[in-house]
Amino acid sequence: MQIIQFRHEGIYCVPGKFYIDPWKPVERALITHGHGDHAHRGMKKYLCHHFSVPILQSRLGPDITVEGIGFNETIVINGVRVSFHPAGHVVGSAQIRMEYKGKVVVVSGDYKLQDDGLSTPFEPIRCHEFVSESTFGLPIYQWNDIDKQEEELRQWIAHNQSYGRTSVFVGYSLGKAQRILKAVADVAPTYVHHSIHRINQVYESIGIELPKYEVLDFREDIKYVDQGIVVLPPAMIESKVIKKIPNMSYAICSGWMTVRGARRWRSADAGFALSDHADWNDLLKAIRSTEAEKIYITHGQTTIFRKYLCELGYEAEEVMTAYGEEESNAIELEGNV
Repeated sequence: MQIIQFRHEGIYCVPGKFYIDPWKPVERALITHGHGDHAHRGMKKYLCHHFSVPILQSRLGPDITVEGIGFNETIVINGVRVSFHPAGHVVGSAQIRMEYKGKVVVVSGDYKLQDDGLSTPFEPIRCHEFVSESTFGLPIYQWNDIDKQEEELRQWIAHNQSYGRTSVFVGYSLGKAQRILKAVADVAPTYVHHSIHRINQVYESIGIELPKYEVLDFREDIKYVDQGIVVLPPAMIESKVIKKIPNMSYAICSGWMTVRGARRWRSADAGFALSDHADWNDLLKAIRSTEAEKIYITHGQTTIFRKYLCELGYEAEEVMTAYGEEESNAIELEGNV
């Protein structure tokens, strides 16, 4: 009995007659989280976790038809029992569980097992079939623990201050920027781009308190940020306004920074492997925890990761989706934030 199909519109629940994170317009879309490669414009109806509702309204428009649901709350759609469960990726991110005639399929969206203190921690769910990302599905990608990651950011700021430099961090407006703010709280005066401020307002509207900061106004002379901390979205790397920041050193925060060549590609002064995705070990841990009989692998290192899972004895299949731009091509996404 087939519960899901991978169609040109997106992942389709056959008996439920709905899509999960579709990339083309459909009647009913269940959304795992608010990043631009998973939540697209043009759907007639959206269903997501309560925390993702204001994110979708902010990014897709206030007039969209969207309904919220809580974690572990079950609804029935055309005979399919549907529930949303924490994915740990960013605030409001969810795995979507579908049960039909005794068979359970889980679409995980993007996920991470590390608890960043801002997102609801990942919840393993037993199922027969599991759809997993593989963004960082290579053994080279292994993250430090959260405390170590945050300490590395603070040490870099201290180094820059000793040379009279402003510390500029580049990270996605949803998820990464808030983790950076949390890591550098009270170290120095902190400023953010207006797109990050908009997402911060969503966090605060749902009761998540963030450290103090000011919104950076590039229309003014911004010498006042000298030796402070600035957090910008990736789109700013290619802009002229970043050059207005005095005595600047800038760092990219991304799992891709595990590989030195990624940092050189952007001519960054530093790179920190700070990711909202599971690393190699946690991808395997998450999959084992599901006890799934079949694994569908989407976006990222799909071919290599599928082959390794098959060597471990899993039935694994590589599937094509439109996901992945959020980590690999952030400039286009952030331009719409």
